[in-house]
Amino acid sequence: MPFVRIDLIKGRAEAEIAAISQAVHQAMVECLNVPARDQFQIINEHAPDRLLFSRDYLGIERGPGIVLVQVFLSSGRSTQQKQAFYARAASLMGQNAGVRAEDVTLSLTENTREDWSFGLGRAQYLELPREEWR
Repeated sequence: MPFVRIDLIKGRAEAEIAAISQAVHQAMVECLNVPARDQFQIINEHAPDRLLFSRDYLGIERGPGIVLVQVFLSSGRSTQQKQAFYARAASLMGQNAGVRAEDVTLSLTENTREDWSFGLGRAQYLELPREEWR
């Protein structure tokens, strides 16, 4: 189960926010082998002075359209899968939400299956057969 946090500056249309959310989810499904029904996201909108970022870190010119995405997920994806995810998410955000690739920052934080509980105070990944995860 990936758990996704999306942070952006207030002022985007609801349809654009929905497209950003969907772009991240679609890229995870396509590139990271995440089940389509496995969607858990928090989307935070911030006042411009509450989302601070370097406008030119690593030679990339960022603007007020920045989107910061943090994905917590179980370990096991290859470097190639991660790189494909970064490229696909940025591409989909550009196509469907008008977000410039320069304004997309993505971070993956890995943990293990024992680090998840989906409710009932239980560690379902440790208790349920793998077939039930899909």
